[in-house]
Amino acid sequence: MKIQIINGPNLNLLGTREPGIYGSNTMETYLETLRARYPDMEIDYYQSNVEGELINKLQEVGFSCDGIVLNAGAYTHTSIALQDCIRSLKAPVIEVHISNVHKREEFRHHSFISCACLGVICGFGMDSYRLAVEAIKMKNEE
Repeated sequence: MKIQIINGPNLNLLGTREPGIYGSNTMETYLETLRARYPDMEIDYYQSNVEGELINKLQEVGFSCDGIVLNAGAYTHTSIALQDCIRSLKAPVIEVHISNVHKREEFRHHSFISCACLGVICGFGMDSYRLAVEAIKMKNEE
């Protein structure tokens, strides 16, 4: 099984960016843990601060992988282009957020991509990524 994790803007700063909200782990450290937990899966990772590059990556992998874990960061709340892209893919997409966006600023309460995703996981810290991998695994076992 092949899973693609895609992170959007500012998530390259995990570990140093607002640790009270996002924790002190880097994505690279967490990826090691995730890959060790799922040795039978190929888990690839991509991050970009640029909306168009996220769309390019989604289109590149969205017809060949078994699932995509997408933390679109702030683009979650602004991007119709990401929504359109997700709708066009074959692979299921799980929207992920490290923090509980519904306990934060009101503008974060609306997602433009949720309606195109298989599901949404938020508020479980870095473990939100593992929960999304589990959801994709279950979906592929159906």
